[in-house]
Amino acid sequence: MLPHWRERSSFIRRHSVTKLIHSGDCSTRSRFQLLNSPIPATRTNLVTAGAPLDAAEVALVLVHGRGATAQSIVQMAHDFHQHDVTYLTPKAARNTWYPNAFTAPVESNEPGRSSGLQAIDDAVIEATDAGIPRERVVILGFSQGACLASEYVARNPRRYGGITVLSGGLIGKSVDSDDYEGDLDGTPVFLGCSDVDPHIPEERVHESATIFEQLNGDVTERLYEGMGHGINQDEIEHGSRMVADLVE
Repeated sequence: MLPHWRERSSFIRRHSVTKLIHSGDCSTRSRFQLLNSPIPATRTNLVTAGAPLDAAEVALVLVHGRGATAQSIVQMAHDFHQHDVTYLTPKAARNTWYPNAFTAPVESNEPGRSSGLQAIDDAVIEATDAGIPRERVVILGFSQGACLASEYVARNPRRYGGITVLSGGLIGKSVDSDDYEGDLDGTPVFLGCSDVDPHIPEERVHESATIFEQLNGDVTERLYEGMGHGINQDEIEHGSRMVADLVE
């Protein structure tokens, strides 16, 4: 059953913020400096699934969280039920992208943060080199992967097929709007998180949504009351629609 929706605030241009009541448990092209990186930034570190890359119309880059694996998040492909989509999933060494909380000072999470951003960049380039334009590349991440995905897109703004940020936000002790410039050209941006997530402060979700709006993203933010740290069916369905809109 989908969570019951409750409107939480007014629309701010295209940035809508919705708070939901959850009724049950839920379980560039830029290059980044890599110094003694814990993740070898090579394209061989991709787990793939779905349509063959050279035959796909859409690429979905899936970025796993701390303690998870590329193989585990690529299982989300079964929830999307789409043909003509290739799934590209970078994997972190020892299943962790960076050592500390994403709200710690940036330097304390280097070189893992930069290496994780490079891994996403490699996955995106894998798709574009095969002829899939960035406008048909969707990036989805959960937890640590969501933080990296949001940071990657915010620092490399252009039109993407979409970005889905599940229980995550922009990385750093604080978020400074002056650090982010560029134009997402209406890229669909979805941020979903619990209002009591033990790892993701609600305020950081709001701040991240505001940055994406500043970058001209088409932003939807949804908070789920009491959900904890996980993914629910509403978020899966939103991500699935984002991909389906590109296939149809």
